[in-house]
Amino acid sequence: MTTTHDQILDVGRRWAEAEVDGDVDALDALTVDDFTLVGPVGFVLDRHQWLERYRGGDFATTALAWDDVAVRDYGDSAVAVGVVTQQAAYQGQPSDGRFRVTQVLVRRGDGWQLASLHYSPVAAPPGAPPA
Repeated sequence: MTTTHDQILDVGRRWAEAEVDGDVDALDALTVDDFTLVGPVGFVLDRHQWLERYRGGDFATTALAWDDVAVRDYGDSAVAVGVVTQQAAYQGQPSDGRFRVTQVLVRRGDGWQLASLHYSPVAAPPGAPPA
């Protein structure tokens, strides 16, 4: 039997693959009914809106790496914080970037589903010298 940590990392791997593949069925299966996405500039999408971007072809991800993931286990819920590096486009406009992403997951039966994704651009803290 795998640990919660391993199971959460597996959900993250499957999510990244489904994003790149534009696999709406896989993304649908990975999320709870009231899933919420908070985008990197503060917009909020519900599950239907998030999936429609892929279904309609508005959002296309060509590469997505999910790295430096830290998992906190709370029994039937878990939080994973990691870094996404993506190459993507929304309606043909580049959406490339490096983002700190927080995943909130809930246990459903023997598996886990995403309840929320929250993206924040990776940047130096205020007052830090430029890199």
